[in-house]
Amino acid sequence: MTEADFLATLRALPLHPGARGLADDTALVAGFVVTTDTLVEGVHFLAADPPRDVAWKLLATNLSDIAAKGAAIEGVLLNYPLRDDAWDRAFLAGFGEALAHFGARLIGGDTVSLPPGAPRILTLTAIGSDAAAPARDGAQAGDVLWVTGTIGDAGAGLSIAQGAPGPEALLAAYRRPTPRMAEGRALAPQVHAMMDVSDGLLLDASRMAAASGLAVAVDLAAVPLSPSYRVHAGDSRAARLAAATAGDDYELLFAAATGFVPPVGATAVGRFAPGAGLTLHQSGTPIPIPPKLGFEHACAID
Repeated sequence: MTEADFLATLRALPLHPGARGLADDTALVAGFVVTTDTLVEGVHFLAADPPRDVAWKLLATNLSDIAAKGAAIEGVLLNYPLRDDAWDRAFLAGFGEALAHFGARLIGGDTVSLPPGAPRILTLTAIGSDAAAPARDGAQAGDVLWVTGTIGDAGAGLSIAQGAPGPEALLAAYRRPTPRMAEGRALAPQVHAMMDVSDGLLLDASRMAAASGLAVAVDLAAVPLSPSYRVHAGDSRAARLAAATAGDDYELLFAAATGFVPPVGATAVGRFAPGAGLTLHQSGTPIPIPPKLGFEHACAID
């Protein structure tokens, strides 16, 4: 069962109105934005990743969903599996550092115990307030697709964390992403749709288009790459495709009317049109869609 299959089955269950049909990364409950994210050891972080960095990433990934709704952070709840005293203490030190850095506060949570050697499964729920809360399904035909920051650094950083040579800046992008809180606050009241880029630019662009009932065309040549990425991976078509499908960027992807001037740093990377599906080109030259658009959860059922 894939993530899409699972969500389709969930949509047949009784849903809260604030769930928005489970078509978004957040829910709206009594004026609050609510989101939850889980990091699994060996899937979302490496066993060798420093626990302080894992704590930072757990908070940052949740705050990125809050940022995509233009919300201010109200507080977080932590579900934590106790397993190794030294690792647990280092995680808590890093978690406190991250909370202080982002101005977030702990509300509560839960703890469980894991048997030795079991993979860690870390869950955080974040609550935001005062949100314009643009959904991902609000893009309109003719809208321009924009993305903040640069794309691909975290994907390259993962390979560095796994032992490949490369600059510290890319490793930091993987281990300590920066949620675009201020950018989200500035953009949310003015854009038609917005979400964060967590699973890959191409995959998340296609998700926004599908939710909005539209087609989207992405210009690979326009995808913004950092100087560190260009030095590390190059600027070839293959390098650009790798960046656009890697995931873990935690930038903001948004749709806005033609002529819109973003109040924050952002790059126009595509356009929405009537129809369905994703098309890809490089400065007008059509490019075949890669077999993998980004990271998708799936499990095999025997």
